[in-house]
Amino acid sequence: MKGMPRLSPLPPEMPLPRARAPTGRSLGPCPLCGREMIAGPSVEEHHLVPRSEGGKATTAMHRVCHRKIHAEIGERELAQRYNTPEALREHPEIASFVRWVARKPPEFSTATFKRKR
Repeated sequence: MKGMPRLSPLPPEMPLPRARAPTGRSLGPCPLCGREMIAGPSVEEHHLVPRSEGGKATTAMHRVCHRKIHAEIGERELAQRYNTPEALREHPEIASFVRWVARKPPEFSTATFKRKR
């Protein structure tokens, strides 16, 4: 476009901002399943108490684990009964899922469907 000033490129010593940890870096064990978490698309942040219920604190966990939690447990029940990783592992459906996913590689992902209520 004519008349628009052209922006100069960033100097090479200036790092680009990053919203996430660099892909491929280990983030430690998942608080739900215990498998190693690898930074990248297989990891999401989970609010232990949902934001809709006033929660602020988050913890990193596998995307597949996070999706399973929300597929099985409603937000009010999460806030009242399942607001710690230990409590989540006691839920029958989550316990079964954790046993199943424990044999999968760290970056495993699959579609998660909501159960019929």
